[in-house]
Amino acid sequence: MNKKLNKIYNLTNQINMKKIITIVIAIAMLASCNNEEKELNKEISVPVSVIDLSLQSIEKYIETTGTVFPVKEIITKSEITGNYQLLENPATGKKYALGDYVKKGQEIIRIEDKEYENNIKINSLELSLEIAKQVYDKQQSLYEKGGVTLSELKNAEIEYINSQYNYQDALLRLEKMTITAPFSGVIVDLPYYTANTNVEAGSTMFKLMDYSQLYMAVNLAEKDLQEVNAGQNVHITNYTLPDDTLAGVVSQISPAIDPDTRSFKTVIDINNPQLLMRPGMFAKGKIIVASVDSTIVIPKDIILSKQRGNTVFVVEKGLAQERVVTFGLENPDHVQIISGLEKNDRLVVKGFETLRNRSKVKVVK
Repeated sequence: MNKKLNKIYNLTNQINMKKIITIVIAIAMLASCNNEEKELNKEISVPVSVIDLSLQSIEKYIETTGTVFPVKEIITKSEITGNYQLLENPATGKKYALGDYVKKGQEIIRIEDKEYENNIKINSLELSLEIAKQVYDKQQSLYEKGGVTLSELKNAEIEYINSQYNYQDALLRLEKMTITAPFSGVIVDLPYYTANTNVEAGSTMFKLMDYSQLYMAVNLAEKDLQEVNAGQNVHITNYTLPDDTLAGVVSQISPAIDPDTRSFKTVIDINNPQLLMRPGMFAKGKIIVASVDSTIVIPKDIILSKQRGNTVFVVEKGLAQERVVTFGLENPDHVQIISGLEKNDRLVVKGFETLRNRSKVKVVK
């Protein structure tokens, strides 16, 4: 009897132990599930940077490059043979040199030739003109009083006119001895001659440029022909002038397409009043073909291409909200948004790559 009771007792203990173990295991599993659920519900906040959207302007443009040239340039040459004399620049107190700015009519070089000068006989021609003028005036007075005939008056007038021509011709010949600036500009080439060197007629004296106005001839792709028009503004830049943008305008457009390059020629006039850009520089131009003011503009590099369409993220109440946007004007860096975003939206510009709709976010700088 005792053996049976012991057996029953042991069996009962074993059953109770199994129940206890089962309960402990169940409790542990339940706790583990709760922890896992908490971990699943506890999503890490993604750090992002945002900007508050405001209304801006955007320009659609066609980029091009080319070399700039001055609108005005001239190579002056000696028209006579004589001894070379480089004159002094009153602005510097020294002989004229490369880079000197000169005004229109300013004397730069003188060609001396006494024989040439004497042959002009300017003094005698001036005196002859004075005498012819006096004779003509006297004959005119006499004609009014009936003292001379009309034929005599006309002969006196012819003599006076011929004297004028002779004197003016002599002045023109004298002017050839002095080489002046035909317009205001900068000396960009000045061949060296020793003073009093005899130079031949046709010798180069100096090269003058006025590059306050420049032009750039460029070739644009055939596909752009319908968008480019005369009068469109152009932004001109150069790598040596990173902080300066010059104003240009499309002045000429060729209607013909080059069959070899499939391009058309366009001329851009450039305003360069401070002479920042130099002739011969390589310049970059942005031809503005369309523009919009007071609109939503965002960077292109934050836009994600998804099945739903072009997508960006905004932050609302600590969550990332996915927005599908519609484009307007575009350029290589920015795009106009005509739907999907509004003014003052907090647009995510950094950290958007791993976001999902309604992801928790933490805004950082």
